[in-house]
Amino acid sequence: MKPASDPRATLRGGLPDRYLTPEDVAALLSVPLETVYAWRKKRTGPPGFRIGKHLRYDPTAVHAWIVTLTEAERDAA
Repeated sequence: MKPASDPRATLRGGLPDRYLTPEDVAALLSVPLETVYAWRKKRTGPPGFRIGKHLRYDPTAVHAWIVTLTEAERDAA
């Protein structure tokens, strides 16, 4: 079982029970943190939002973004 601090630790429906940090998204997708920030700058990654100076991601929105990517890949094949 994964430790509670692991961003892949889940409580319901395969999604974490809290908003994700950019570090969580990078760990979840096994990409460098710089990639997550580049996606945000280019507006090509999952939608994020700010709480003050802190960037957060809704796990449901991240999942929906991944589904969109996989559907696009499938349609292109």
